[in-house]
Amino acid sequence: MPYSNDHKMQTRARIVEEARMLFNIHGFNGVTIEMIMAEAGLTRGGFYNHFKNKEALFSAAVASFLMGRGAQWRDEAGIDVTCLNPEMARHMIDSYLSHEHLGDLENQCPMIALPSDVARSSADVQQAYQQLLSAMVGLFEKSLAVEGKASRQEALSLAALCVGGMVLARTLPGSEIAEEVRAAAHATARQMASDPANPVRGASAG
Repeated sequence: MPYSNDHKMQTRARIVEEARMLFNIHGFNGVTIEMIMAEAGLTRGGFYNHFKNKEALFSAAVASFLMGRGAQWRDEAGIDVTCLNPEMARHMIDSYLSHEHLGDLENQCPMIALPSDVARSSADVQQAYQQLLSAMVGLFEKSLAVEGKASRQEALSLAALCVGGMVLARTLPGSEIAEEVRAAAHATARQMASDPANPVRGASAG
């Protein structure tokens, strides 16, 4: 008896979610199809019913974050994308540049976990990564535009500070300078969200 479309979609989603977590921890080259399917409770043979190859799954895993674990994360952070305002931008900064996000490798944003892998991947993977970046930039731009505080350039700068600060901090896990980088990025981003014209004035570690 053939599986229903709902069953196929649920199975595919399970594969994507397990792959997303494994890629976050081990990187693209550190993960095999066998590892992914074993975590999903499936056999390797079933993989090709859903994906052409591992890179196609990598693209799907990166893309899945925005409306999957990323949406849960935004809810937990108190970010209401239907009512964007400066407070939503500050929630985003506080949650993205937090100790908790830095330590949660499985559920970390792929922009932090996978930049080098994405840079060496296909155009489809890079497009999925770009969509995550565009969503963050758009959130900052729309949230701060309510009070006329942010241009696109300033929104891009905030996103670069958030992602770049966390990439550096993840690269040196457990080190003192990693925590200094995270805290400094958080303080400066918070100040930028309050006063984009003077991003470092009054900044303090957070």
